[in-house]
Amino acid sequence: PLMLEPRNVLAHVVKQLDDIGLKATVACEFEFYLLDKEMDRKGRPQPPINPATGARETAHEVYGITELDGFMGLLKEIDEAAAAQGVPASGATAEFAPGQYEINLKHEDDVIRAGDHAVMLRHIIGTIARKHNFLASFMAKPFVEQTGNGMHVHCSVLDEKGNNIFNDGTDEGSPKLRHAIGGLQATLPDAMAIFAPNLNSYRRFGPNLFVPVNGSWGYNNRSVAFRVPNGSPDSRRIEHRVTGADANPYLVLAAILAGIHYGIVNEIDPGDPAEGNACETVDEGLPLYLPSALKRFRNSQVMRQYLTDRYVDVYAETKILEYEKFQEAISPLEYDWYL
Repeated sequence: PLMLEPRNVLAHVVKQLDDIGLKATVACEFEFYLLDKEMDRKGRPQPPINPATGARETAHEVYGITELDGFMGLLKEIDEAAAAQGVPASGATAEFAPGQYEINLKHEDDVIRAGDHAVMLRHIIGTIARKHNFLASFMAKPFVEQTGNGMHVHCSVLDEKGNNIFNDGTDEGSPKLRHAIGGLQATLPDAMAIFAPNLNSYRRFGPNLFVPVNGSWGYNNRSVAFRVPNGSPDSRRIEHRVTGADANPYLVLAAILAGIHYGIVNEIDPGDPAEGNACETVDEGLPLYLPSALKRFRNSQVMRQYLTDRYVDVYAETKILEYEKFQEAISPLEYDWYL
């Protein structure tokens, strides 16, 4: 297989888990904006006009029902298209910003197929949105003043008998749960170039923006990077909350499983769980700018171990070229400030 194909990179990491008798079960969640196809007078994206009211969306109540009413036809068609293609999507919820929604995929024990379904779901959402004369955007941060779009991944790990190794019958979870989280913490700085692959991706990160800015973990705490949701012990899992919706699902899953494998094999302790608001303090060791993230990624022996030397080199070089191309353009702000 061609190891420059992200799907094959994921398969390579899945095999490393399989080699130690483990199998992951994952589910992806995508946040996205529905936008007007027409830009505003300043050439910026704008929230959509609600088909039911004829007015432009200006506010959202998170998880609100009325926010869904005007777009029910579009959302229903997304659900129907997903079902027709065998993509196990659940219903949509309204998120924090005007025109922002979330659609989740159900848990699957075939991780590569889960990656396929994640890619297919984004395509379905975009296609149906265009059919209804909207634009669906998975850009990490379309609006400075609004929340960004994330891709959250839920993951549990099964042994050869199908038992969840994160469950030891206690509310806290097993030592292997802690080790997996420890591995995710240890590999997070090295993998940021995967979780946040574009310059815009890093605009999503900042204190108190509902986005992790450090490697904290905790029980049912939505301000941490690695959340252990409430639920029965046999459903014990980790929610990885770092990634932006603009990232490649295959590579994200590969990097997450690499971190889990690394933590379990090396029995890495994650420290104490965070309580309260964990996203107030930015970890200065976390590369929150694309060039520094790419440097960390390229120099990472751990990423090379799991993703292969060749893929790390090609990915880093490609993203560096993208960054250099971006730098060739002069922004309107530069003209405003310096002309």
